[in-house]
Amino acid sequence: MYSDIYEKSGFEIIRELGKRYSDYRKRMGYTQKEVAEKSGLSVFTISSFENGSSTGITFASFIRLLRAIDCLDEIEKLLPELPESPRAIFMKQNKK
Repeated sequence: MYSDIYEKSGFEIIRELGKRYSDYRKRMGYTQKEVAEKSGLSVFTISSFENGSSTGITFASFIRLLRAIDCLDEIEKLLPELPESPRAIFMKQNKK
């Protein structure tokens, strides 16, 4: 998925995420119904996301889905905190 990610449309990326989400959910032993109950989303929404027929899932819904399968901590990988810039470190050191 990463080698040609920039060549894919947003819809293609979302479809791949849906398939990957399905794989995670199944490996963790959750049914779509259990995820629906934990997330507050409908089974239809989850099924549509997983099979790629709906690529309009909101980010808020995606967070709810990650929380439902106990993978919310993985969200940090999307945009990890940036380390302090060398310039900022230099400026701090020079103020002392």
